[in-house]
Amino acid sequence: MKKVIVAIDSFKGCLTSAEANQAASEGILAKMPEAEVVQVPVSDGGEGWLEAFQAAMGGEIVEVNVKDPLMRTVVAQYLVQGDTAVIEIAKASGLTLLSPEERNPMVATSYGTGQLIVDAVRRGCKRIIVGLGGSATSDCGIGMLRAIIDAFAQNGSWDNVRDLDNVHFTIATDVTNPLCGEQGAAHIFAPQKGASLEMVEALDARAKRFAEASAKHLGRDCQNMPGAGAAGGLGYAFLQYMNAGCRSGIDLLLDTIHFDNLLQDADLVITGEGSADRQTLMGKLPYGILQRAQKHDVPVMLIAGRISDEQLLLDAGFSRVACINPPDLPLEIAMQPETAKENIRHVMDLPYTCSSVHSNLRASTSS
Repeated sequence: MKKVIVAIDSFKGCLTSAEANQAASEGILAKMPEAEVVQVPVSDGGEGWLEAFQAAMGGEIVEVNVKDPLMRTVVAQYLVQGDTAVIEIAKASGLTLLSPEERNPMVATSYGTGQLIVDAVRRGCKRIIVGLGGSATSDCGIGMLRAIIDAFAQNGSWDNVRDLDNVHFTIATDVTNPLCGEQGAAHIFAPQKGASLEMVEALDARAKRFAEASAKHLGRDCQNMPGAGAAGGLGYAFLQYMNAGCRSGIDLLLDTIHFDNLLQDADLVITGEGSADRQTLMGKLPYGILQRAQKHDVPVMLIAGRISDEQLLLDAGFSRVACINPPDLPLEIAMQPETAKENIRHVMDLPYTCSSVHSNLRASTSS
């Protein structure tokens, strides 16, 4: 019996990781009924983060009334297992909570993320893992800090917040950008959140002022640390004000699920994402999985709804790269969940075996 691990990232706006994994598994078993298929829901800190961690460690999903990026009341969720909480900031401060017309990072706030943290601390959580991805905000985490101050401080000052003294924070992000400057949160990420060029300059200036004031007040400066620019500067707030540790989202998840142990007797890994190109090799989830699998000499097949730079992906070590969509399929049809599931099943049903992929891997490593 061949063992195949399926660990596909969500196809944003179309399929969750679990849905994509299930479709791939059905396609594999249709071709190889004797195969052992292990489904691993995955996320690098954005969409699907909670679900991936719940599948890995169990726990209870907690629902909380919080403020969305425009300070409207919404219900958001986080995961609790023992004294550990797992928070996906997009549940409270995500871009998907806003219509395209509502996107404005000049006013969007991370206050709701702070409310999730407050609730977790009040429940006794001493370890909080935060997935930074999909935010609508570029407020440097000021809204989140304000929510914590409102809940815990007696005089409206961060200096009086003592409830977090024994809480350890870990932020999960594959973003290495600093807070400010041409590679900072505003310049790189704010345009996709609705910012004009003028807004970008204003947001960057605001971030610089906040970082300078924070450094003077706290005696340290985290604005240039890797990850400070993640989630509109939320990464900076965690690093500067909460002494958070910073981990690669995919590495943190793969360690939690003991992915290396799963690989020890695996014959093939299938991973994927909505769109794969050279940026996949810049720390995105499929590349993180490839790096783990290569250490165990397990070949990795990559699938995606759109493929560019195929040769670069193959040169990086993927044993096979496959686009699930026929070239003439209109985007609006390809994005329909049932169509995407069927196309994933079909790609898995194309002629291949684990042994042939192993042969391709050996050939590529020996050349």
